[in-house]
This record gives sequence, C-alpha cells and structure tokens, in this order.
Amino acid sequence: MGRITRRTFLEASAKVAAIGLAVPALPKGWYSLARADQPGYFENEFGITDPLCQKVLARALSKGGDFADLYFEHTISNWIILEDGKVSRAYSDVALGVGIRTVKGDQVGYGFTQELTEKPMMDAAATAATIASAQAAKPTGKFTWLDAKNYYPLEKLLTLVSLESKLPLVQSINDKCFAHSSEIVKVNANFHDQQKRIMVVTSAGVKAEDLQPRNYLGGFVVAERKGKREQAGWNIGGRHEFSYYTPGVSDEIAKKSVDNALLLFEAVQPPAGEVPVVLGPGVTGILLHEAIGHGMEADFNRKKLSTYCTMIGKKVAEPFVTIIDDGTLPKMVGSINFDDEGTPGQRTILVENGILKSYMHDKISARHYNLPSTGNGRRESYQHYVQPRMRNTIMLAGPAKPEDIIKGAVNGIYVQDVSNGQVKIGEGDFAFYVSQGRMIENGKLTAPIKDINIMGNGPKMLQNITMVADDLEMYKGGAGACGKGGQAVPVGFGQPTCLVKSLTVGGVRR
Repeated sequence: MGRITRRTFLEASAKVAAIGLAVPALPKGWYSLARADQPGYFENEFGITDPLCQKVLARALSKGGDFADLYFEHTISNWIILEDGKVSRAYSDVALGVGIRTVKGDQVGYGFTQELTEKPMMDAAATAATIASAQAAKPTGKFTWLDAKNYYPLEKLLTLVSLESKLPLVQSINDKCFAHSSEIVKVNANFHDQQKRIMVVTSAGVKAEDLQPRNYLGGFVVAERKGKREQAGWNIGGRHEFSYYTPGVSDEIAKKSVDNALLLFEAVQPPAGEVPVVLGPGVTGILLHEAIGHGMEADFNRKKLSTYCTMIGKKVAEPFVTIIDDGTLPKMVGSINFDDEGTPGQRTILVENGILKSYMHDKISARHYNLPSTGNGRRESYQHYVQPRMRNTIMLAGPAKPEDIIKGAVNGIYVQDVSNGQVKIGEGDFAFYVSQGRMIENGKLTAPIKDINIMGNGPKMLQNITMVADDLEMYKGGAGACGKGGQAVPVGFGQPTCLVKSLTVGGVRR
C-alpha cells in the first residue's frame, strides 16, 4: 500500500471509528484486515518487516542485555454516552506506536515512539539499550510465528459497526429503565467498544499478532422516593462480537440497575463488629482478585513484598479451596491468546486443595525462579513496560450448597456486590464498600443493607474460608480495569458462594 502520514492516519481512523458511515479515500485495505489468524497487519499497513525488526532488536541489544522485545499496537476505542434520552457524548481515541524493551537481569530499559519508521524506532531502541553496559548481544536470525489459539474470534471488525447501529443499544437501556419503575428520575446509558491490534517480536525469535476486542453496555439510574434518592448501575461486557448485545442483554442490565436502586430504599445498616460474612457468587470475586490475587503476582514475591513469598508448597487455605488464573476462557474480558511478551495464554493453578502451587509469572520473574512463564506478562499499552498481572482469577466450586452456607453463618451479613476498595498489596489488608447485600439472621437472608465497609486481611481471609458452594459464577461485567504500577488492564474474576468465618463490618455501633 502507499504510505500515509501519521496525522492523516489518525484523523481518518478517528472518523471511521466514531462515525462508521463513510470510509475516507485512502489506500485500499489500510484498516480492513479483519482476521487475527491471518498475520501481516503491521507489515501490510505500516511496513514493519522482519529485517526492520531485526535491526531494531540489534540496536536494543547493542550494549548487552539478556533479551529484548518489540510491542506494536494500534487501538481504536469508541464511547457513546446517553443521558435521559439524549446523547451527551460520542467520541473516539486512537493509539498507535511501538514499545521497545531491553532486559538485563531484573532491570528494564524502555523506550517508545508513535512513529513507526526506522529512525524513531532505532532511537527508542538506543534508549532501551542503556540499561546494560556490556558486549553487544545478537537477536536470533529468524522469526517464527507463534501458534496460538484464538479465544475471541471476530467475524466482523468493530470499526465497521456504524454509530447508527450502536445508538439503539443505549436508547434501549434508557427506555427500559424508565419503563421499569415510575420512581426512576435519571438514567445514564453507555456503550464502549475497543479494537486493539498488537504484534510482539522478540530477540528469541518469537513473532505473534493478535486482534483483541473489548466492549461493554452499561446503565446507571437514580431513583427517588419521598424526597430520598438512591442510585445503582450494572454493565455486561467482555471480548464479544457486536451481535452479542441483544435485547435480552439490555433487559438484564436495565432490570438489575433499577432493582438494585429500589432495594436500597429498604436497606438498613448492620451492627458494627466482627461477624461471619457470606460472599455471594460472581462479582464478589473482586475481593479474591484484590485481597489475595495481587499477593500471588510473582514480582511482589521476588521482591519479598508479599505475605506469600515463602509459602510455595505450604497450606494457605482449607482443602476445598482451589484458585486459578485463566487466560483461556472464551470471550472473557481477561482472556488473552498470548501475553504481551509472546507467551501463549494458559490456565495457571495458584492454590490447589489449599496448597499454594504457583505465582503468576512474566519472563523476568520466571527466570528468577528458574521456571517457565505462566503467560501473565501484561501492559496497558505500547507506552508501558510489562508486569506480572492477573487475567481471569477464579475460586473453583466447592462441595457445599449456597443455602447451607447461609445457614452456617447463623448471624452475619451476605455481600452481593462491592466497590471502591483499598488494598495494601504486601500485607494484604483491605477495605471494601458494600453496595448491595443483606442481613443474615438465624440462618436466613433478611433486610437489605447499605453504607457499610468490610475490612480484613487477604491471606487471613483465605485461611478463614470455612465453606465453599457449588455455584461458581463469573462476573459478566466488562467496564472495570485493574490498576497496578500506574497501569490499567482489563481483568475478569469469579467465585462461588463462600463463608468467611469473620471479617470486620463497619456498620452502626451496637
């Protein structure tokens, strides 16, 4: 194809992404390669050839270094936000560039550029190379395409879906929320879709391309009753085709948002203190992710910052507790065909029958522990370096029944949804706001609760899980992202109903 300037390319990309009505008169095929399993996007569209990659990698290793890699990215993101029946915002964002990394031991040199031409790439590689000061190393002489599975195939590019096709989605959320209850006074509906193309090229000879979709549909409502207002929201998403968003999906979002808001009018505050806490299935897996999962990321353990740094092979939970981190679940927001270092997506057992089996590794930590990478090397964008990050973190189903767990709690609280959490990664201390839940009194669910926090310590909470149910559920939302080291990446989580023997509840004084 003929070359176009970066400015022309970005302006045209934004027009196609936001409007989707007319394609600018640009060289044929500049945005149209649709299949992730047909490699060649970055070569066809930007002239990124193997000899050029070899040259850039050689510069990255020119001062020594154990290995180097290139991370190319072209991402188009779109948002539509509707408030009370009117589109308040519709906009797009385009990211295009390459990140170049040189690794020496556990140290990282990093440079990036938005210009996919030789000189800026060579300059960025020279910056990355300064982490080392030894004899130049040489990259492998030939690249081999990575044979990876595709857990989120697309039949149609998201960039080819018009704005007119997306508007009915947010309009339906708005209409259904208002129709669901006369007490709804405000509705905010939104749809986000992202199409991210990446290519990883390593000095070890690995070359891999991927097309990663991400999207979600959400609703947020404000309800009013006798001068008092409550609010709630819900979203559903993942790595889906646009066709996934059927009327049934918008029905579920609208009903969940409205029902949750109305329930809060009846909510009470439970007594404060140490009480048994039942975590419901699905969304409460965010506690598993935040309070426990981060402590099992290998960089925290390599640096001896995590409670789990000396616990491999030791008991950390009861025998009915098994926790995995899985990048291979079809269409889940945390799934990846390969990580951002070119390691294939895989399923990693972290805790098996109560015993800590593994951390989540990128290449640096894997070399430190003399183990293969678990495929957890992830980054936010080409402007960021790799870190060990979670994908879809899950507690597997146990032997109990949910109703027996509620009976077993006797008197305590049932947590249905949480938000606004804070965690100290090393120690595992956490506090989360309970946005939806119920009292448990005499082994039965009673009044809804609100405006409370639950507090505890992640490793201790894991030890204090005394029952796990057989109702494993994955959280279906797609709007959230996990923050670490100044970077945000999409993740998934899930768990069954489980009983924690005791957590601190910040309710009203007894």
